[in-house]
Amino acid sequence: MKFKAFKLNFVHYSLIISVILLCISCSKNKKKSDINNEKVEIGRNANDIIPFFKHWNLILGDGSNVGQATNYENKNFFYTANEDKEDWVVFKTPNGGNTHGTSNNTRTELAQLKKWSPMTEAKMNATLKVMNVSTTGDARVASTFSVVVGQIHSADGHENEPLKIFYKKFPGQTKGSVFWNYEINTAGDDNSGRWDYSYPIWGYDFSVVGTDKNSYPAEPEDGIELGEAFSYEVKIKEGIMYLKFTSKGHETKTFTKNLISSEYAKQSDRPKQVENLFVPIGQDGVERENAYTGEGLFFKLGCYNQTNGKDPKVNKVWCSGAETHGGDIQKQYADGNYAEVWFKSANITISDDAISNAGYFQANDGLSTKTVYPSEVIPFMDKFRILMGDGTSEENLNNFEYKDFFYTVIDGTRRWVVYKTPNSGVTSKNSSNTRTELHEKREWTPEEGGNLRGSCKVMQVSISGDARVAASYSVVVGQIHGGEGHENEPLKIFYKKFPGQTKGSVFWNYEINTEGNDNSGRWDYSTAVWGHDMSVVGAAKNDYPSEPEDGVELGEAFSYEVNVYKGIMYLTFKSEGHETKTFTKNLIKSEYVSKSDIPVQVQKLFVPMGQDGTERATGYSGELSYFKQGAYNQTNGKSPEKNKVWCAGAETFGGDIAKQYENGCYTEVWFRDATVGPGTPQK
Repeated sequence: MKFKAFKLNFVHYSLIISVILLCISCSKNKKKSDINNEKVEIGRNANDIIPFFKHWNLILGDGSNVGQATNYENKNFFYTANEDKEDWVVFKTPNGGNTHGTSNNTRTELAQLKKWSPMTEAKMNATLKVMNVSTTGDARVASTFSVVVGQIHSADGHENEPLKIFYKKFPGQTKGSVFWNYEINTAGDDNSGRWDYSYPIWGYDFSVVGTDKNSYPAEPEDGIELGEAFSYEVKIKEGIMYLKFTSKGHETKTFTKNLISSEYAKQSDRPKQVENLFVPIGQDGVERENAYTGEGLFFKLGCYNQTNGKDPKVNKVWCSGAETHGGDIQKQYADGNYAEVWFKSANITISDDAISNAGYFQANDGLSTKTVYPSEVIPFMDKFRILMGDGTSEENLNNFEYKDFFYTVIDGTRRWVVYKTPNSGVTSKNSSNTRTELHEKREWTPEEGGNLRGSCKVMQVSISGDARVAASYSVVVGQIHGGEGHENEPLKIFYKKFPGQTKGSVFWNYEINTEGNDNSGRWDYSTAVWGHDMSVVGAAKNDYPSEPEDGVELGEAFSYEVNVYKGIMYLTFKSEGHETKTFTKNLIKSEYVSKSDIPVQVQKLFVPMGQDGTERATGYSGELSYFKQGAYNQTNGKSPEKNKVWCAGAETFGGDIAKQYENGCYTEVWFRDATVGPGTPQK
């Protein structure tokens, strides 16, 4: 600040001028603070240290966009610090809190107010040091214990990220790794297959993970310590990204990446790193041939915490399972469950051709709290009605959700529809089991046919029950249900996992359409898809069979197709890393018309309970049926003494749904897509 000197003739005038100058100086040091919604006088401004804040909006670790950060501080997230007579700008954010946009992760981060084409010239540089990364999380998850300190983000299309600069350090180690990731700009409209390719700078790349939750790779010899400064420079010119990384005592590293011509346009172009890390979780896309051509890009800088509290079974790359203390920021800060980055300097240069980035903020501000309805994720909801675990039903599912039972979530790559139901609640007639399940409005005969597809992952089955009971620890995720006659079920698709085991079984059951008027003798025949069939049970209440080697884990996606055409049911099951399985079943001609036709499996499981009926010769011929899909919980609280196949003896907390949810006594299934329609000729 320069002041013009005045020569005054009177001493008291000098005193007046001194007071004025003091007031001006105090005014210049006063800045905004939203702590307790009060304006208070605090230390030096961030923009006194890094004088470029007019170019950015500041996103805080509570998900809010506070706008331009000139003369602003927030003691929880954004403030200044002095160390060894050097001033720094502090960006700090917890593991758990409100997020911005559709992200799973909190951030205190600057986002550029203008966007620019990759064909123009743009530049960002910064000098920083990482002061903390989360001390909790799952070492098998690539993003755990890391923070992004700079990025290029797309404001258009899929809003993907051609650059993310990471720092990552495992607990108990001194040195961490610095690496950068390129995220493909996925071809097509579905962005769920997107993936990152990671380049090491000092230490490891993103893909180096632990062998179990608390097992860490060796400390990188050339790594960067917490509190050790490093710098990056990002240049964009004529579609090419140039990167430079420097740090005292470390080798300078440079990289070049084409942003307008993809090297990942075919499946065969996917790097081995991606095949190992992303493909097993279904992120197996390819990139547009022209990559980020034609999209508006913008810089981001700060502290984008990559460690969160979401269960790793949701996404084994991006969901860390870290401590969040229920979102309590101060508790997270007190025990190291946060990220903190200090910047000493930073700068950007952009072309005069850059344009407003307001559209990005309009689209993403408050998005994490915006309701996205199941019908927006799976648009076939108009063809179904739903019954939920508290007995509530709804006919019109367009723009409908019910937070305890039927809603949407995002797992870091895409949205899913959640079906959730307790062990005990209000059930439908003739059932002992709760369900949050779709019920097709159309009815059709096997001769007319129908087709149902679904891609899902089971996130939870009850952790209590009786291992001797075949239905314990299982959920039905799709079925065909009879609409007349005995109203039996020619198809039920199950997932079942015993407590303490990692892998569960997928199998399907056929229930006979019992001959005569007495339906008490009905039984199911079970066919294994991956793992065991339904008949594999424990020898005692808490004695479990061996874990299936080819089983499916909680959170592992699989898909099914049910195609009924001219009386024949064709089933197809697929899952990444598992053998595709197909089955055929005649629904209009029975193979169980006499007692001698009863399979050995049924003789062991059902016949001892008196369920020893035979089936109509014509099976389900001429009977109306309909599809069902969702979470039909097969674990209930009824005593096994009543029925040793269907009565699970599980904990129900007197029907208290909240307590069941808190204690794992429920089932939860996520669907990412599904279709329904007429049966088609089998290929």
